[in-house]
Amino acid sequence: MTPLLQLSRLIDAISERLGKLGMWLILATTLISATNAIVRKAFDISSNAFLEIQWYLFAATFLLGGGFVFLRNAHVRIDFVSSKFSNRTRNWIDIVGIIVFILPLCYMMITLGWPLFERAFSSGEMSSNAGGLIRWPVYLFIPVGFAVLLLQSMSELIKRVAFLRGLGPDVLAHAGSSETLELAKEIAEAEQQKALQTKTHKQ
Repeated sequence: MTPLLQLSRLIDAISERLGKLGMWLILATTLISATNAIVRKAFDISSNAFLEIQWYLFAATFLLGGGFVFLRNAHVRIDFVSSKFSNRTRNWIDIVGIIVFILPLCYMMITLGWPLFERAFSSGEMSSNAGGLIRWPVYLFIPVGFAVLLLQSMSELIKRVAFLRGLGPDVLAHAGSSETLELAKEIAEAEQQKALQTKTHKQ
C-alpha cells in the first residue's frame, strides 16, 4: 500500500499545481475580457481572436481544474444526506461512485476527445470567425482535462481504501463541515423544534 500512497501524493501535487495555474488563468481571462471591453467601447475596435482566447482560457480553467476540485473536496455533495452516514459508509459510497461513474466517464471522454484533437491538429482547423484562432489547443483540453481527473480519481480511490484499511486519515472528515451543511443542520433543528412544539400544544 505504501507505493500506492506515494503515487497518490504525487498525483495530488500535480493537481495542486494545476489548481494554482487555474487561478492565474482566471486572472488572465479577467484582464483580457476587461481590456477587450474597454477597447471595444472606447475605440470601437473588436477582435475575434481576443474573444476566443477568453473562451480557451475559460475551458482550460475548468477542464484542467477538475482534479484540483476533487482533491479539495470542493465538488457538489449532498452534505445534509452524507452527514448522516458513518465515516466508513461515506468512504464506501465514494469508492463506488469513483469506480462506477467517474472512471468510466473519464475513459469515455478521453477516447472520444483525443481523435477530435488529432483531426483538428492534422487538418489545421481554424475558427470559422474572421480573425479567429486555431482550434486544436482547445480540443486538447478535453482529453488532457479528463486524464487529470482520472488520475486524481485514482488518487482519491487509493486514499479511501487506505482509510478503510486503517492506513491513512479520513480525507472526507472535513468535507461535510461546509456552511451549507451548517445551514442544513440549523434548518433540521428548527423543524424538529417546530414539530415538538406542535406536539406539545396538541397534548
